[in-house]
Amino acid sequence: MRRMLIVDDEQKVSECLKRFFDSKGFETQCAFTGQEAVDRLAENQTDLVLLDIGLPDCSGLEVLKRARELCPFARVYMVTANWDEDSEVEAKVHGALGYITKPFDFSERTWAPVFADPN
Repeated sequence: MRRMLIVDDEQKVSECLKRFFDSKGFETQCAFTGQEAVDRLAENQTDLVLLDIGLPDCSGLEVLKRARELCPFARVYMVTANWDEDSEVEAKVHGALGYITKPFDFSERTWAPVFADPN
């Protein structure tokens, strides 16, 4: 089973994503702040991270940098309601595989890269 961490300060968004990915066979955890995300990444090996750019205590880009240190093989996708080309470029430079914008749908096309087997 693939382990996933959903990092978003909007609890309803996190819960919705958790239900969706749990139904697809993922073992999911949620974090609502950058510090909570870093703590969870340090405690558990994680295969996949959905990481919001806008967190209450720090930038998701800072969490991305720590995620690369703590779980170098985890696949990370950034999530944001406010797309910004500079942030997307910086996220990719630091190892994010993609950028998913809110509001998102649950179509196969939107989530296909996330579901792809990394092997």
